Amino acid sequence: MRLDQDLATLDHLEPQIVAVEAELHRLSTTAHWADQVPYLVQLPGIGLISAMVLLSAIGDITRFPAAPKLVGYAGLGAGVHDSGKTHRSGRITKEGRRELRWVLVEAAHNAVRSDPYWRREFARLARRIGEAKAIVAVARKLLTVIWHVLMGRTANLRADAERVAFKLMVWSWKLTDEQRGGLTSRQFIRAHLIRLGLGQDLTHITRGGTKRGLATIEEVLALRPELRGLADTASESG
Repeated sequence: MRLDQDLATLDHLEPQIVAVEAELHRLSTTAHWADQVPYLVQLPGIGLISAMVLLSAIGDITRFPAAPKLVGYAGLGAGVHDSGKTHRSGRITKEGRRELRWVLVEAAHNAVRSDPYWRREFARLARRIGEAKAIVAVARKLLTVIWHVLMGRTANLRADAERVAFKLMVWSWKLTDEQRGGLTSRQFIRAHLIRLGLGQDLTHITRGGTKRGLATIEEVLALRPELRGLADTASESG
């Protein structure tokens, strides 16, 4: 009976979860979110759902004049003694937005599994302070990167263009034609790569032995001429 009840609960929750995810995907293309989501999705360990949780918890990034202010807001900063001296034990305050800490730790785990740089950083920290504290330290470092890319609207300096394009492709598959602004999936990916200043020479995405072509820069610029300046800047810097 207990098993039947648990299965019935899952059956009841599944359509609600699907509906919530569909709404998050819709919101990700609206004016309030659309220009920020790509800057988070480009980062290792962060997918669309986690990006939306991060953005909803952070709000306006300009509220935080420096990265440590955002780290403190998340409760990932070091604790402080009554004397005013900072703890050096590696413990965090656990104050602030709980969902922000949770999604950052999840993103840190994903980044450590998928990205060579964060894997090396975790291994370095784990040797010194242990794995549990090391993953929190990675989450704190990742949040600092998030502050910089949102504040500066810049690409991740270590971004793998094809990996970012794949994440954009997954995002595009969850959207309707209207939500993509009338663009095809391959055009949607290219448009965001132009905004990020990534993948000027990338022509396709390869996953599981399958190649999927991307729209050319000129094809997208013909549809979105407002991106011309960004494309030219990326070409010059590249």
